[in-house]
Amino acid sequence: MEKIEIYTDGSCKGNPGPGGWAATFLDEKADQPFTVLFGNTTNTTNNRMEMMAVIEALRYIHNHNLTDKKIHLYTDSNLIVQTVNQGWKKKKNTDLWEEFDRLLEKLDIRFEWVKGHSNNHWNNETDKIALSEAEKAAKRVK
Repeated sequence: MEKIEIYTDGSCKGNPGPGGWAATFLDEKADQPFTVLFGNTTNTTNNRMEMMAVIEALRYIHNHNLTDKKIHLYTDSNLIVQTVNQGWKKKKNTDLWEEFDRLLEKLDIRFEWVKGHSNNHWNNETDKIALSEAEKAAKRVK
């Protein structure tokens, strides 16, 4: 495995509200993910969940000694892609941006925006998991 593709997504039921995140990992030969990560929380925002998906994916890369791989990360979060690729200012969620930046160090990673809810199979599958996680969190709030 020389290259890893990661699809990340976040979902929120209300903004703020209960939210979920997911990250799907594929290697260059896979037609099935080799890892799927997910989680949720009861009081958050959509942007925080989008960021948590990326942060947890990057943690996985570090914790599983995959830092020598080429990583191509796909997200439908324009905020994340433009902040990384175009240097947008990090105005909110500075706690997450600090962790994000720390985890990016020494990685060969490319961020690419994909249109959400379109015809990208892995983005749609990751979105379903994030939405399911947000629904789990919403049930805990009731």
